[in-house]
Amino acid sequence: MWTLVGVFTTPVLAQDAPPNPRVLVETSEGDFEMELFKDKVPATVVNFLMYVQAGYYDGTIFHRVIRDVIIQGGGYVAEGDDAINPRIDGLRGQILNEASNSLQNSRGTVAMARLADPNSARAQFFINLDNNSMFNHKNSTPDGFGYAVFGRVTEGMNVVREIGRTRTTNKSNQRDVPRDTIVIRSISQTEAN
Repeated sequence: MWTLVGVFTTPVLAQDAPPNPRVLVETSEGDFEMELFKDKVPATVVNFLMYVQAGYYDGTIFHRVIRDVIIQGGGYVAEGDDAINPRIDGLRGQILNEASNSLQNSRGTVAMARLADPNSARAQFFINLDNNSMFNHKNSTPDGFGYAVFGRVTEGMNVVREIGRTRTTNKSNQRDVPRDTIVIRSISQTEAN
């Protein structure tokens, strides 16, 4: 005689994962909001939020604009109208690159900026103005590692696009710097949806 055990048990539902954190970016050109993908790139999001909570980004600028490609900020401050300097005070160590997470550098996503070393990101970030597959993870070599996407713009993409259309010049040995300074007044964490 066969006995069926457990066929009619009540399924156990997994508890809903907490929502991804969100931040409000207030700039001299207008505000926008971002969702951060803590579920996909936890170390990168924790790093970014530590800078947010410390007020590190407050008063920094968007120091690099490549029209229709990216806007980059979070690492420089303006010194008058003609000079920019790196913000050193409060800068922490480099983080591991989480670009192998399969997130793509598509329009409206936010990624960590870095130097040639794949694991050299610290505080600077960029927002993709287009689908930039050249920044995606391809392999584990320094040239193919890519840039870690850790969020996306959820509101105010029109502000981001407007920043991306600004005229640029050279300042303090840096190229593609906006002629008119674009200040990140503050970045603050908001309630998650």
